[in-house]
Amino acid sequence: MLLLITPPFTQLNTPYPATAYIKGFLNTLQIPSYQMDLGIEVILSLFSTKGLEQLFAIPIKLEEISENAQRIYQLRQVYINTIEEVILFLQGKNPNLARQICTLRFLPEASRFSQLEELEWAFGTMGIQDKAKHLATLYLEDLSDYIIECVDPHFGFSRYAERLGRSANSFDELYDELQTDLSFIDQITLQLLDKRLQVTPPFLVCLSVPFPGNLFSAFRCAQYIKQTYPHIKIAMGGGFPNTELRSVTDARVFEFFDYITLDDGELPLELLVSNIMEPTKDNPNHQLYKRTFLCEDGEVLYNNFSLRKDYSQSKVGTPDYSDLLLDQYISVIEVANPMHSLWSDGRWNKLTMAHGCYWGKCTFCDVSLDYIGNYQPNTAKLLVDRMEAMMEQTGEKGFHFVDEAAPPALMRDVALEIIHRQLIVTWWTNIRFEKSFTYDLCQLLKAAGCIAVSGGLEVASNRLLKLIQKGVTVEQVAQVTRNFTEAGIMVHSYLMYGYPSQTEQETIDSLEMVRQLFELGIIQSGFWHQFALTAHSPVGLDPDAYGIIPNYKAVSFANNDIAFEDQTGIDHDKFSYGLKKSLFNFMYGICFDYPLQKWFTFKIPPTTIPPNFIEECLSKQVPAPIKPSAKIVWLGHPPLQRFYTKTKKGQTMDMLTLHFHHITDELLIHLEADKGKWLNNLLTNLSSSTQSLPSFESIQKDYEQNFDHFLLFWYSKPLNSLRDSGLLLVL
Repeated sequence: MLLLITPPFTQLNTPYPATAYIKGFLNTLQIPSYQMDLGIEVILSLFSTKGLEQLFAIPIKLEEISENAQRIYQLRQVYINTIEEVILFLQGKNPNLARQICTLRFLPEASRFSQLEELEWAFGTMGIQDKAKHLATLYLEDLSDYIIECVDPHFGFSRYAERLGRSANSFDELYDELQTDLSFIDQITLQLLDKRLQVTPPFLVCLSVPFPGNLFSAFRCAQYIKQTYPHIKIAMGGGFPNTELRSVTDARVFEFFDYITLDDGELPLELLVSNIMEPTKDNPNHQLYKRTFLCEDGEVLYNNFSLRKDYSQSKVGTPDYSDLLLDQYISVIEVANPMHSLWSDGRWNKLTMAHGCYWGKCTFCDVSLDYIGNYQPNTAKLLVDRMEAMMEQTGEKGFHFVDEAAPPALMRDVALEIIHRQLIVTWWTNIRFEKSFTYDLCQLLKAAGCIAVSGGLEVASNRLLKLIQKGVTVEQVAQVTRNFTEAGIMVHSYLMYGYPSQTEQETIDSLEMVRQLFELGIIQSGFWHQFALTAHSPVGLDPDAYGIIPNYKAVSFANNDIAFEDQTGIDHDKFSYGLKKSLFNFMYGICFDYPLQKWFTFKIPPTTIPPNFIEECLSKQVPAPIKPSAKIVWLGHPPLQRFYTKTKKGQTMDMLTLHFHHITDELLIHLEADKGKWLNNLLTNLSSSTQSLPSFESIQKDYEQNFDHFLLFWYSKPLNSLRDSGLLLVL
């Protein structure tokens, strides 16, 4: 038996998918495994009546803690009495409690509730359930503040001891921390772990460590297993080692772990199992590993001797969420940000349309690493097969495609497959703002259940976008985001400042671009990130080409984020507060008329961007020429028909009215009878299948065998009306 563990903490609302992916793969090999999200189990144990009783029983000196912590301690019995009902509400099991929570006289209030006055307006149009979730989230965050101040300074809902794992070039600090006494959170974690080890005894424990905030807990778990169950082998994999531990040389790491694997975990894990279960020369995989660190005779070795090729995406199996406590995750609303609410609210099945990134050129990104550089798309049929299997297993019909950038053509095919199978699903994903996302394609994605996309605008400067090799322009982003918005798909934009060589003028101009995008309503959510130099990005691999001076340190443990100096000498940190505060207001449709200087406490240059720049970009959009291979899609229902005659200038014509009923409205178009019958037959055929859609060229030929020029018909007023109502042309 293998035990697959996600250590504390990642998300509260949904499982991190790595162990589900691995369990699905192990199923294809008939290798038994059990998985647990130790993070949610610790949270549920801590935030319970018993957990809070134990928490508040820890001795403190009231005179040495803040007034806020004193208040929480004095109200401890109210927290103990209410905690389990609040958790049930956040699990969706006690919805009626929302009305009590919203009375503002039910939950104890500490410092986090001071935000309410400025956020009340943001929740004014939201439903009572969402408002109650936000208030319950503040309640939990107050308790979190108490834990951090009085019990465990490392605590955090989505990260634990993150500082120890972030840019830890040396293992010293983390190693020293692991020699200290167990914290209250450690004790809960290890009690839950021990219980599982006794119920499901494994021969190999695999800890998936996606982020720096999972690292310390992973080591604590490994430490405990080594001390208590020394016969069990322990492996680490996941996003953190894949990016940070590629240069590990400190043998002390292997006092805790027997193996560290890099990149895709399927084949490395299969070979680990083979070597542990059959450690003899009769085994064809004897001492042959794939991208695996291990320690022999006190020396760290990297064993990549196996000649076997990694599994293709079609062979890795369907993610398996069994064993996880799917009905016990809690939905929270930390801030009134529409995209952030998707991340933290609701249960989402996780899937990947394509391994890696089809673009793979952005200079700030880890394009040299496998998780970006190794691009492998799945097929639409396989993806929707997996969606149906996961819906049956989990009971959830929401999907988050966790792609680096979902390919537009594959998104189109997935949408068509979903529509063909008549599935009702809800999904969202990350994209690049490609010009391929036409108005028609966005309408198709919406019809297939797409509710939101997130994508990188990064620096809203065409010079810097070219330097980044982003492959888009500000003008293109504006046009694409309008297409999504008009389809009813929410758009979140990742924004960046402090890129090498970026001037103060470009930062302010970028802010002005963002202001206009929000004012026009074509982006609804965003977040500013400061540029970080990573060791595996093109900038990190060739810093001289970008005018920066890296501050390299000796590496024996983690190596990813690198401190650096920009030759411009600009202190980009100073822009952080103003950029984020302005964006917060823009997201709620206010303060567009504020001068940009108002957001900053220091002098900034006036913007050079005309106030109608984005509006001009949108007005310049010219329809692309129709490709003969483009497919015709009809999303509507068969129309009612009514034949009649029309007399004009002494001539009588047979006419046909097609009466279309849509979800919210209806449409009547009038055509000559023979053309109307031809169109009705076409729409009937299009409705019957989305599997073998005719091309524009084939439809044009068929029309012109019977009538005159098809383009005149395609761009006629009746067809323009129909194209606005679900007759789409997708590339």
